Amino acid sequence: MGLLVNIVAADEDEIEAVGASEHPVEEWTGVEARDIDTVKLATLHCLLSEDGFEEALCAYEPVYAADDEGALVLRIPDRIAEKLAQLEEDALEQVGEELAATEEFETHGWPVEEVQAFVVELADLARLADSQGQVMLAWMHPLNT
Repeated sequence: MGLLVNIVAADEDEIEAVGASEHPVEEWTGVEARDIDTVKLATLHCLLSEDGFEEALCAYEPVYAADDEGALVLRIPDRIAEKLAQLEEDALEQVGEELAATEEFETHGWPVEEVQAFVVELADLARLADSQGQVMLAWMHPLNT
C-alpha cells in the first residue's frame, strides 16, 4: 500500500480543512508526492537540525486524523520550515543528495535528482509559507494499490 502526500502552506486554523480535503494541493499551494512518510520527513528533519532521529520523529505526531483509515495531517515544525526557507540552492541540492543517500530513500529507489527536486520544492513552499505567515502541513492518505 502506497501513500499519497500533499505538503501545503496553509493558515494554522485550516488544519481541519486540510485534513478533510480530498486533494489539498487543489485548494492550497503545495507539493504532491508519493510515499513521503513520517520516517522520511524525520530523516530530512535530522539533516536540517541537530536533533536525533527519535526526537525528530516525535515532532511529526498527527495534528489531524480522519476517523476512517483516511487522511492524517502532520505539521512540519516551524524551525524546519524556516531552515528550508533560508538555504541557498547549492545547500538545498546538498541536502537532497544526503537525503537520497539515506536508507529510507535508497530502499525505495529514489533517484538523487528526484530527491533534490523534492527538497527544492519544499524550500520554495517554505519561503511562500513564511512570506504569508502560514505553516507547512503534510497531508497523508493511504493508497489502496
